[in-house]
Amino acid sequence: MRSNSCADGTSDREVVFGKMSQVWADVFLLRKGPQRRRVGPKYRCHFVSICSDPRGAIYGREEGSESHAETPASEASGERPRCQSCASTTLKVLGGLLVVLFVSSSWVGTTQVVQLTFKSFSCPFFITWFSTNWNILFFPLYYSGHLVTTREKQTPIQKFRECSRLFGEEGLTLKLLLKRTAPFSILWTLTNYLYLLALRKLTATDVSALYCCHKAFVFLLSWIVLKDRFMGIVAAIMAITGIVMMAYADGFHGDSIIGVALAVGSASTSALYKVLFKMFLGSANLGEAAHFFSTLGFFNLIFISCVPLILYFTKVEHWGSLSTLPWGYLCGVAGLWLAFNILVNVGLVLTYPILISIGTLLSVPGNAEAQAACPDVSTLALHHNSSKVITQQV
Repeated sequence: MRSNSCADGTSDREVVFGKMSQVWADVFLLRKGPQRRRVGPKYRCHFVSICSDPRGAIYGREEGSESHAETPASEASGERPRCQSCASTTLKVLGGLLVVLFVSSSWVGTTQVVQLTFKSFSCPFFITWFSTNWNILFFPLYYSGHLVTTREKQTPIQKFRECSRLFGEEGLTLKLLLKRTAPFSILWTLTNYLYLLALRKLTATDVSALYCCHKAFVFLLSWIVLKDRFMGIVAAIMAITGIVMMAYADGFHGDSIIGVALAVGSASTSALYKVLFKMFLGSANLGEAAHFFSTLGFFNLIFISCVPLILYFTKVEHWGSLSTLPWGYLCGVAGLWLAFNILVNVGLVLTYPILISIGTLLSVPGNAEAQAACPDVSTLALHHNSSKVITQQV
């Protein structure tokens, strides 16, 4: 005659005898002290159904107390992801604030050093070309960070080919280099060249304030070119109006109309660059952005180098020997410009994009403070450029 068995293969008779021994053992332990022995897992399946004496209520309470004791643990395990999420969000915001500070400082430093450079070397296209060549360093710096932060190491060629997928499945070819890089190189050069020309006409505060309207132009061009849903037309109009009025409140100088046109032209080409990048290349990660900037630097070095030579021989931008050039200022401008581009792309990965926009906007009060601390910088640069124009006309 077969006896019923539990799910773990234990017969009812063994369970009953086991339970009786458990009960007497618990009674003995209760008389000995406050500690009680827990029911073994072998007999726990028959625990509540077999014990019908008043002791069953004690075991029932014990089981209930065990389940009640497990509840805070489950709540703690549920709260743990929340705490981790809050901690990651806090770190992301704090990191974003640091990126905002660095982005604003690098852009303010670039603008101020450019005006210092204009005191002795007023050749904006040469400065633009020289600074753009430094973009070649973007991908080597990214690969160095990849070696430090990643366990799975890749050779530079493997990483370069992986990041070349931004241009398509075939990677970067000569045809794609000319087709995809040439338009962006022209827009990049125009944006920076017009910005430097505006700095020759206006103060750094006015130019940086006018340049900030490129965000509004991005909204408008995205609505027209990319057919995005545009909800901020009123905000864009108010932003443009406020920026122009802010610049006008400081008082434009002699060549104000030309300076405003140059600054707004720089903002327009910058917006067109960003919209076309999104339309043709989509959203790029940090490695692909580093690859693209380095490719842009190579294209500038190979194909745009003829333009400074043409300007030199036509005496549009004439300088003396190479030893007389202010290499310290030139390297300072190029390094700060490269740092700004790296911080913007790294910040888009590490933190929220809105904080990067705030960092660019903070360059306006930053330049105002720098101009208030060193008022001779912009004044001497403007006077130097004005006297140079008068001398050329005479």
